[in-house]
Amino acid sequence: MHKKAEWPRRLRSQEWYGGTSRDVIYHRGWMKNQGYPHDLFDGRPVIGILNTWSDMTPCNGHLRELAEKVKAGIWEAGGFPMEVPVFSASENTFRPTAMMYRNLAALSIEETIRGQPMDGCVLMVGCDKTTPSLLMAAASVDLPSIVVTGGPMLNGYFRGERVGSGTHLWKFSEMVKAGEMTQDEFLEAEASMSRSSGTCNTMGTASTMASMAEALGMALSGNAAIPGVDSRRKVMAQITGRRIVQMVKDDLKPSDIMTKQAFENAIRTNAAIGGSTNAVIHLLAMAGRAGIDLTLDDWDRCGRDVPTIVNLMPSGKYLMEEFFYAGGLPVVLKRLGEAGLLHKDALTVSGETVWDEVKDVVNWNEDVILPAEKALTQSGGIVVVRGNLAPKGAVLKPSAASPHLLTHRGRAVVFEDIDDYKAKINDDNLDIDETCVMVMKNCGPKGYPGMAEVGNMGLPPKVLKKGITDMVRISDARMSGTAYGTVVLHTSPEAAVGGPLAVVKNGDMIELDVPNRRLHVDISDEEMARRLAEWKPSHELPASGYAWLHQQHVQGADTGADLDFLKGCRGSAVGKDSH
Repeated sequence: MHKKAEWPRRLRSQEWYGGTSRDVIYHRGWMKNQGYPHDLFDGRPVIGILNTWSDMTPCNGHLRELAEKVKAGIWEAGGFPMEVPVFSASENTFRPTAMMYRNLAALSIEETIRGQPMDGCVLMVGCDKTTPSLLMAAASVDLPSIVVTGGPMLNGYFRGERVGSGTHLWKFSEMVKAGEMTQDEFLEAEASMSRSSGTCNTMGTASTMASMAEALGMALSGNAAIPGVDSRRKVMAQITGRRIVQMVKDDLKPSDIMTKQAFENAIRTNAAIGGSTNAVIHLLAMAGRAGIDLTLDDWDRCGRDVPTIVNLMPSGKYLMEEFFYAGGLPVVLKRLGEAGLLHKDALTVSGETVWDEVKDVVNWNEDVILPAEKALTQSGGIVVVRGNLAPKGAVLKPSAASPHLLTHRGRAVVFEDIDDYKAKINDDNLDIDETCVMVMKNCGPKGYPGMAEVGNMGLPPKVLKKGITDMVRISDARMSGTAYGTVVLHTSPEAAVGGPLAVVKNGDMIELDVPNRRLHVDISDEEMARRLAEWKPSHELPASGYAWLHQQHVQGADTGADLDFLKGCRGSAVGKDSH
């Protein structure tokens, strides 16, 4: 259990604001042009509200309103709130992909915290990459920090059917290609997909990462599922503001909370909720920043025997609204604890253990949060497969896959990159049928660059028109958490660095054996060695800017795709004054 620090004591912000020296008057005096009274600089906790609001990050478009509630809570608890806009890597708008900018966001936010007079931080997040980037930064600086998310959108409905953001985008798009839906109907459905403020209403990456923050203990219990427009979301923001002030007084830091046990809790939670494969890459990066030894083996070890009990799209049929009404993530954590799958004594930002927070909660809808015997799949989690095609591993989400394809052998149909795929996939002359294995290269951290969410390749129209909705697909790319299918992702080493994926050819036979965790291309070791020796990179290298920095320093997906000079980079949170 965390030992609380003495209070009162001199806080970090007093290095800027406490005293009568010229340097202090320089810092404090300029702040007073905002109309702050002198007594606000008396040593009370200064709280940075790190806000990823942006008009170009629609998932986070309501965070300015929530920030006012956070401020109210901080004022009530005797703190001094300071709202700070920070890098917002929008999933919806950033090209080539928001993932390329997750590390840049984390780096810039880390220095925003380190270089300014904050004693604690409220991490205001929502859109996919904003949650991991701020948690990575907080882990690096290790000041008291707490997450409050913007919450999911309300349910979408189209002609009486629930519409899941993202999930139905893929579904309707395939229906258009199969001739089952007109383009006009697709446009009509568009208006029903995003009908309120908030993140994706499915168990996509945003909802998954909100759940990961709560499972790690970095958000207050119940935070993850409250809809963005529900009044209780505002209440959560306000009590989060109150709580961070006490966390500063107690000196309760990310290093006290983000332990190996907390990450294992999060991995098991991801299995139970049918969470996004993106959680793998983000938790590995966050653990790296926190100095925690977390690997792909931990994902397979911890998640393999956890049933998926949350009946949400893309794995199930409901949406985040129903999940909240059923009791949300606390019910899931209680179920894990009852099954012996939770480190019950893991500490949370509340100052209590995770078990103390959830032991008395009630499941209000057992069709949304299922009993274990009725689980969507008894072996959920993220499967890690290895073999001569993925020596360092690749991942697959069983709860979103077709059971009959989890053991499959088929002929490879190869696309050299996403542009090659787009040029060929709609051609009726493409030599492909439903027994084939679709393979796409050069879409990993270095290859795309940035590892775009293109791994869930749409099927060719001539296969869709047969009524086939799934095929085995393999790439070094990622997949949206809202997507589904028998999709092998994050294949490592990636093609762009000469991994075995780079030398797969049309006609090679590929075996996927999920029960035995195997991914194999049926060529001899000698043939593989010959092909790799002859391989030459084909992707274009950036000449300057952050793209160049990313290309030079990004690591593989198997370790979290962070920049190589940032892992385990926790350092002093107090810099030297230059004035």
